[in-house]
Amino acid sequence: MIENFGQNVARLRKKKGMSQEELAEKLDVKKQTISNIERGVRYPTFENLEKIAQLFI
Repeated sequence: MIENFGQNVARLRKKKGMSQEELAEKLDVKKQTISNIERGVRYPTFENLEKIAQLFI
């Protein structure tokens, strides 16, 4: 399930023309955190989950 979430984040990020670095900056996290989320290694915090949702509505 985490993998699917991460894949969706990557898909939506690319659809908006954003790099991992740009998304990381908007969420105030490291690029590695975005990479880990997209690869299904890590799940975002609730705070960042809310920010991700707001960015991609």
